[in-house]
Amino acid sequence: MERLQKVLAEAGVASRRKSEEMIRAGRVEVNGQIVRDMGVKVDPKQDAIKVDGRPIRQEKKVYVLFNKPKGVITSASDPEGRKTVASFFTNIRERIYPVGRLDYDTEGLLLLTNDGEFAHLLTHPKHHVPRTYLATVKGVPHGTKLDKLRSGIELEDGMTSPAEAEYYDIDLDKNEAVIQVTIYEGRNRQVRRMFEAIGHPVQKLKRIKFGPILLAGLPRGKYRHLTAEEIKELRAAALEAGKRPNSGS
Repeated sequence: MERLQKVLAEAGVASRRKSEEMIRAGRVEVNGQIVRDMGVKVDPKQDAIKVDGRPIRQEKKVYVLFNKPKGVITSASDPEGRKTVASFFTNIRERIYPVGRLDYDTEGLLLLTNDGEFAHLLTHPKHHVPRTYLATVKGVPHGTKLDKLRSGIELEDGMTSPAEAEYYDIDLDKNEAVIQVTIYEGRNRQVRRMFEAIGHPVQKLKRIKFGPILLAGLPRGKYRHLTAEEIKELRAAALEAGKRPNSGS
């Protein structure tokens, strides 16, 4: 017997968090009865489970690495008609969804899956896996400004955890620099806000690494399936991240 929201997530219906929202909204039936209790446990092999009147089915688990272009919404649909990541996966039968988000103006490494438990593990505040970006910023930050990022910087929603920040490239003619930065949290637009706080706005942002997984070699707008070893490494990275003293901050 397993919790209903976990069964929904593992069936590829939605992430565990979204599945809980569906349960609260009365969209889920178990054996003909609407269920709103988060504590309900079910047997997916025995119980008849429906979402919006349609039976769920256990899908093959899919794990995808995608190089998201700039100008694409990290969503299945967009009311404004902008291009979404879902449009790149029309040949994948299973319903996959992003693990976390990348802003509309941010490009690079994005993971997608229909394994809700896997997505939950990688995005839960307790298990924030490190993410590495290349940030092209206006001006050339002095080393002392990068030290502020390394020690934690005050934002409107509190102090950030210490980040890793190193010079990647400097272009004095254009008066800009590329900084490689690794963060251990998942706040909204965090990297952009961190550089704004030290007076060097981000002009271009690309995620190049998620935990142990590198983007290298994958063209923009293309995807590939993760290997079994990469999936194992990501799970291990999430569990290791949960042991850090600042995890969950």
